[in-house]
Amino acid sequence: MSSKVIKVAVAGNPNVGKTTILNAIAGTSLKVGNWPGVTVEKKEAFVNYGGYKIHFVDLPGIYTLEPISEDEQIAVEFLEKGDVDVILDVIDSTNLERNLLLTVQLLEFEKPTVLALNLYDEAQKLGIEIDEKRLEELLGVRAVKTIGRKGIGVDKLLKAIVEVYEKRIIPRIEYSTQIEEFLRKAGEKYKSLKAEPFTKHELIKLVMKDTELLKEFEEKYRESFKKALDEERYGYAHGVYEEVVREREALTRNLTDLFDTFLLHPVLGIFAFIFIIFMLFKVAFDFSSPLIDWIDGFFNDFLNPLFLNFFNSLGAPEWLGRFFSEAVVGGVGFVLTFVPLIFVLYLLITFLEMSGYIPRVAFLMDKVLHRFGLHGKSVIPLILALGCNVPAIVATRTMESWREKLIVIAMIPFISCPARLVVFSFFTLIFFPQNAALVITALYLLGLVVALFTAFLLRKTLFRGEALHFVIELPPYRLPSLGTLLNISWLHTKDFIYRAGTLIFGASILVWSLLNLPPGVNNPKDSLAGYIGKALVPVFEPMGIDDWRATTSLIPAFLAREIVISSMGVIYSSTEEEPKKESFNFKEELINQAKGLLQALEDGIKAVFTFKLLALEVEEEEGSLKEMIRKSFTPASALSFMVFILIYTSCLGTYATMGREIGYGKATLFLLYSFVLAWFVGTIVYNLFS
Repeated sequence: MSSKVIKVAVAGNPNVGKTTILNAIAGTSLKVGNWPGVTVEKKEAFVNYGGYKIHFVDLPGIYTLEPISEDEQIAVEFLEKGDVDVILDVIDSTNLERNLLLTVQLLEFEKPTVLALNLYDEAQKLGIEIDEKRLEELLGVRAVKTIGRKGIGVDKLLKAIVEVYEKRIIPRIEYSTQIEEFLRKAGEKYKSLKAEPFTKHELIKLVMKDTELLKEFEEKYRESFKKALDEERYGYAHGVYEEVVREREALTRNLTDLFDTFLLHPVLGIFAFIFIIFMLFKVAFDFSSPLIDWIDGFFNDFLNPLFLNFFNSLGAPEWLGRFFSEAVVGGVGFVLTFVPLIFVLYLLITFLEMSGYIPRVAFLMDKVLHRFGLHGKSVIPLILALGCNVPAIVATRTMESWREKLIVIAMIPFISCPARLVVFSFFTLIFFPQNAALVITALYLLGLVVALFTAFLLRKTLFRGEALHFVIELPPYRLPSLGTLLNISWLHTKDFIYRAGTLIFGASILVWSLLNLPPGVNNPKDSLAGYIGKALVPVFEPMGIDDWRATTSLIPAFLAREIVISSMGVIYSSTEEEPKKESFNFKEELINQAKGLLQALEDGIKAVFTFKLLALEVEEEEGSLKEMIRKSFTPASALSFMVFILIYTSCLGTYATMGREIGYGKATLFLLYSFVLAWFVGTIVYNLFS
C-alpha cells in the first residue's frame, strides 16, 4: 500500500537558511531544476516519515507575496494552485519582526502551517529569546527552533508537519473591524463563485479587484484599502513580535558590525571585494588546473588508444575506431574536463552566498550598475562569467526582474573566460611577445565595454525603464556546513554535466562527421568542413583573414573557443601519412593514470597555498605550427581574429545554457547579434592596425 503524500511549500525570506534546512531534511535526495516555463530555480525533495511521503517544494526566497516580481508570482501561484497541504515557513530568528511580515501573508492562505525558527543559536548569541509556545497560541501554528547547518530540530519539524496535517490545524489571523467588514462584503457579493468558504487570501484578492468596494472603503475611512491592509499586516507582525520576544544585553560585540565597517566601506570595501574575487579564482584555477590536465590526458592518452586497440583487435574498420575514440570519447571528455573547475567555482560561490557576503557585494555595487538600468544583484553573474559563462548565466535565476535578467544574460558572453585566454595567450605570444600582457588586458577591457554597450542598447530600445528599487537585507555572517556546500555544489555540477554535456556530445559527433566526410577523405581541406571553411573566406576577408585553414578552424571551435588551437594544429599540420601505431599496455597505462591522479591532487592542493600570480603559459607546439600560423596571419589580422573570438559567442555550452534559460529563439538572435558585432569590430580593428 502506497503511503499518503503530504505536499509542503517551503517559504521564507532570502538568506534565512531554507536551503540548509532542506539539505538537512533531504540530503542527497534534494533535486534542483527550474519552475515550468521560467528560469527561476526550483528545489524539491521527497522524504518518508511516519507513514507519509512528504513532498517538499522550495518557493523562491521573497520578502512579500504581492505578485510584482517573477519570484513572488511563482510563490503566489503555487500556493493558490499547487494543492499545498502544509506551509513550512522558515524564519531567521535574529530578525523575527521583519520575517513575520511574510508570515502574516502566508497565514492568509489558511493552510496548516509550521514555523521553523532557524538560526536560533545566532539569536541566542545576540541576546534574543523567543517564546515559541506563545507564538503557537497567537497564530494557531506549530513552531520549532532549528539550527539548520547542524540538523538540530529537523525531526521535530517533520513531526510538526504530520501533526498539523492530520489534525487540520488552521492558523488564525484577525484584522481590524473595518478590514474584516469589507472582506465579509466581498464574500457575500461573490459567494456564487465558490461552494466552500473563501480563504482570507481569496477575500483580499476579491476586494482588491472590485473598484466599487475600493471606492466605498476610501470614502468611508479616508484611506485606501491597500494602505490600510499593509499597516494592519505590519501592526500584526509587530504585535506578535512584542508578545513573544525577550531581548537581553549581548555580552560580546557583534562581529557582523565589526566586519561590515570594513567590507561595506565605499573605498576599502571595493579593494576587499577585488581581493576576495581574486582569491576565489586563484583557488578555483590553481586547484582544478592539475585535475583538468589529468582528465584531458586520461581521455586522450588512455581511453582513446584503449578504444583504438579494442576495435583493432576486433578487426573493425578504422573509421569506427576513430569515431569512438575521437567523437564519442572526445565529446564526453570535453565536458568532463571542465567539471573540476565548475564544481570548485560553485563550491566557493555557494560558500560566499551562504556566509552572507554575496548580498553585501550587491549592496556595494548597486550605485554603479544603476546607471545602466541594473541593480547590485547583477554583479554576481558578471563576476562568475570570468570563470565560465555557463554557471554565470545560470546564476541569473536569482534576479527578480525578467527584464534585468535578459540584459545581464546578454552581457555575460562578452566577459572573457579562461577558454578565450588560451587563444589570446597563444596568439599574443606569437605576434606580440613583448606586449602580451598589455594586449590581453586590453581584450578583457574591450569585452567589458561591449557588455556595457549591449546593456545600454537594450535598455534604450527593447527594455526601456528604470531598474526596480533594490531592497536587500544583510544577514549576519555565518559559517555554512561543509556537507551542505558539497551537496548543493554537486547538484549544480550534475545539472551542468547532464544538460550542457548532452548537447555538446551530439555536436561533437556532427563536427567529427564534417571533418571526415565524404568517406575516404584524408585531408581536412577536402572534407565537408574544409569546403565550408573555404566558402567562409569571403566573409572574413574584410578582417584580414583570407586563409581557408583559419576559417575552417572556427567551425569545430563552436564547441568551445579553445578548440580553435587544437583545430589549427590538426588542419595546418595535416598530412596524408598514416599515423604511427604505438604499443599500448593496459596495466602499465592504468598504473600511470592512477599515479597521475594522485600527483594532480597533490599539485592542486599545493598550488592553493602558494601566493604567486599565475603565469600565462603556452606549450611549445611540435613541428612548424607556429611558423605556419605566423605566415598565415599578420599582426593586424591576428588581433582582429582575437577580437572576433572575444565578441562572437563561439561556445556551444553558453548557447545551450542561454537557450535553456531564455528560449532558443532569443539565444539564436543573440548569436546573430554577437557575430555581426564581432565582424564589425574585428574589421575596424584590422583596418586601424594594418
